Amino acid sequence: MASVTISIEIDAPPETVWAELERLEDHVEWMADAESMTFTTDQTRGVGTVAEVATVIGPLRTTDVMRFVEWEDGRSMSVRHEGLVSGTGTFVLDAIGGDRTRVTWREELDFPIHFGGPIGERFATPVFRRIWRGNLERLKARVEAAS
Repeated sequence: MASVTISIEIDAPPETVWAELERLEDHVEWMADAESMTFTTDQTRGVGTVAEVATVIGPLRTTDVMRFVEWEDGRSMSVRHEGLVSGTGTFVLDAIGGDRTRVTWREELDFPIHFGGPIGERFATPVFRRIWRGNLERLKARVEAAS
């Protein structure tokens, strides 16, 4: 299992960060690995929302089916990945004083054998960490520019 946890501090209160994070349709604007997102449910927020995300990392392309399984307004959201790569992903917001927010992103992913299985996971983990760190940096820039 590939396990990645990264955090970033944003100079904005949690409600401001959440206002950006909950707009799922905008995630493709700050997530370098998300090429497009198409909702397959009528709802676009909260538990039960399902979206297909065209995901591109280097030469690898896949459709990540994301089912939102937890959603606590202003605090956290979790997805279950149901594509070729399966697992869970979670964003958690923590107020850290002054009008600052720590955003923590955790992913636990299982690779199928044709993506290298456990060996592929080992090589992919540092790549994911670098890409997702950049994603959080772009989220930070978006939130701070807007506030």
